Amino acid sequence: MTILDETYHLSNGVEIPKLGLGTWFIDDDKAAEAVRAAVEIGYRNIDTAQAYGNERGVGEGVRTAAVPRDELFVSTKLAAEIKDYDQALAAIDGSLEKLGLDRVDLMLIHSPQPWNDFRGGDYAEGNRAAWRALEEAHRAGRIGSIGVSNFQQQDLENLLKGATVVPHVNQLLVHAGNTPSDLLAYCESRQILVEAYSPIAHGAILNNAEVKAMARKYGVSVPQLCIRYTLQLDTVSLPKTANPDHMRSNAEVDFEISGDDMDVLRDLRDVDYGEHSAFPVYSGK
Repeated sequence: MTILDETYHLSNGVEIPKLGLGTWFIDDDKAAEAVRAAVEIGYRNIDTAQAYGNERGVGEGVRTAAVPRDELFVSTKLAAEIKDYDQALAAIDGSLEKLGLDRVDLMLIHSPQPWNDFRGGDYAEGNRAAWRALEEAHRAGRIGSIGVSNFQQQDLENLLKGATVVPHVNQLLVHAGNTPSDLLAYCESRQILVEAYSPIAHGAILNNAEVKAMARKYGVSVPQLCIRYTLQLDTVSLPKTANPDHMRSNAEVDFEISGDDMDVLRDLRDVDYGEHSAFPVYSGK
């Protein structure tokens, strides 16, 4: 048994694989091949988003994969700019059509604010409107589970004021060097499973001397150490790659980081994303 066989249970009882394939930055015409390769290696959790522009390719990969559809856990995300019930309903239909699927296993609100106002204005009412649309699709069985992404505690509390379903998932930027411990604890208290995107810090952590030294200590690569770290935080880890060799290596995390070393990684602060700081999620807001 490897990490690819291990799962968590969401608060609604649904199983979700602990390790998934992130598809951000994988072009639509390359996505199907990447998904098929990941499934062949043993991945069963595939994550995309409307904003990635590759739902069509991801859906093709899912439909043509070497295993039945019901063995795969497929997630997508409602565009961050959608803060309206009717627009959200239409976008849900749009995602299913692009993916070529009659249902997805998880759909998230991608951000509590539009990307051009990330961590800016108050969109609480718009988020509640979009959430009602997700709840409706969830009740209809078109979405197996529903959740959010990049939501801080205040954003979650605002959403819950009008919710009939507590989000099953909150997908967050979590990596060695950026561990939002208070938010992780809050999500755990509400039975909201956290998914860690960019567990390798979008590549920025690869040159951190402290992390490199710890990886050598365990006889693993820096990406393997970082992925294992997020798994030991009890999060789903979503490293993104289109490279089958990297997919295999990312799944070879059958080792245990000691409690002391987990504390070192948890306390580490390294959020210099270089050129990628232009993206809202890496901007430090």
